[in-house]
Amino acid sequence: MTNLASRAIIAGLGITDVGRVYGRSAADFAADAVRRAVADAGMTLQDVDGMLVSSGVSGGVDVKLARRLGLQDLGILSQISQVGSTALSQVQIAALAIAGGLAETVVCVHADAPLRQAQRSGAAYGERVSQGAGFTALAAASGPRSPTAAYALAARRHMQRYGTTSEQFGAVAVAQRGWASMNPIAVFRDPITLEDHQASRWTVEPLHLLDCCMVSNGGVAVVVTRADRAGDLPHPPVHLWGWSQSHPGYTLGCGSNWGLTTGASLAGPAAMEMAGVGPRQIDFRQIYDCYTYTVVVTLEDYGFCAKGEGGPLAASGALGPGGDLPTNTGGGQLSGFYLWGMTPLAEAVIQARGEGGGRQVSPHDLGIVSGNGGILDHHSCLVIGSHPR
Repeated sequence: MTNLASRAIIAGLGITDVGRVYGRSAADFAADAVRRAVADAGMTLQDVDGMLVSSGVSGGVDVKLARRLGLQDLGILSQISQVGSTALSQVQIAALAIAGGLAETVVCVHADAPLRQAQRSGAAYGERVSQGAGFTALAAASGPRSPTAAYALAARRHMQRYGTTSEQFGAVAVAQRGWASMNPIAVFRDPITLEDHQASRWTVEPLHLLDCCMVSNGGVAVVVTRADRAGDLPHPPVHLWGWSQSHPGYTLGCGSNWGLTTGASLAGPAAMEMAGVGPRQIDFRQIYDCYTYTVVVTLEDYGFCAKGEGGPLAASGALGPGGDLPTNTGGGQLSGFYLWGMTPLAEAVIQARGEGGGRQVSPHDLGIVSGNGGILDHHSCLVIGSHPR
């Protein structure tokens, strides 16, 4: 598997305008992102012979995007859906397609346009009624009908088991806003304090508003191509060192570890083992942060600290600018922008290239990227490098 990973690189990155950008459909954003990524790779659309697409909650992005872009004679074309873990899985599948001879240059794209003028952001994701047994049945009995309610339950379990505090979750939000203040495309750039976090309204207790990611319109695409093309690129190539996925299938019942550990506990170590590295060799972390809680639990599950020590780690200041474990250096989904797993992937590419400007991490030889989908249902992980393994 290591040889397969080493046969492909990320050669191009395209990010559209993001945030409250109106008047464009998800398909518009997707086409724009693909064109930007291909140009960033120093290629043309005629060089593309594979595409993997992903659509957010607004829909509208599917395999018809290839016809819209005028792509012909593709060796692979598919729509993939693992919610927040999709982007990293797209890259893995693209690399496998290249290693298997299905294609030579594959574009992976995700776009969404759920925001509408004069509509609050939360309405974009609406209410979801759960059915089933165990924790899942709580929706019918007591009314938690949104992803935030479900993640609040997971966060509360972590707090009760390990003593994690709201202030420690808040430290994640403060650290990431510090990074976002140096990111010119971040939606939220004004610094915040722990007091600001604690004063922000409850969404679903124990989660404050500043514990929750934003909702964004926009699109991101990456170009994955053969590693032997690295010398022909206008930007430094991003090398794939390791990857993994995990889909735990939690029962959500009494006695389960749901909320205490996640699919990251399998996917992270497996990706690092494939890469031949451990947590201490990772220079930067781009962790899926739909909520501050997911940053804490993923860092634990990846082995950057012991189980239950993620909260104190965040409170120590290690994750923010000047800290020992720079994490979500573009502001993440809490402060940068929210386009599912493409948010952490895009920043990982920027950091590995050394193009982070005032927020650039040094050294930036190795990074780890995570994707989390559903209510801790899916996890994907990449280990990337600024040079070949």
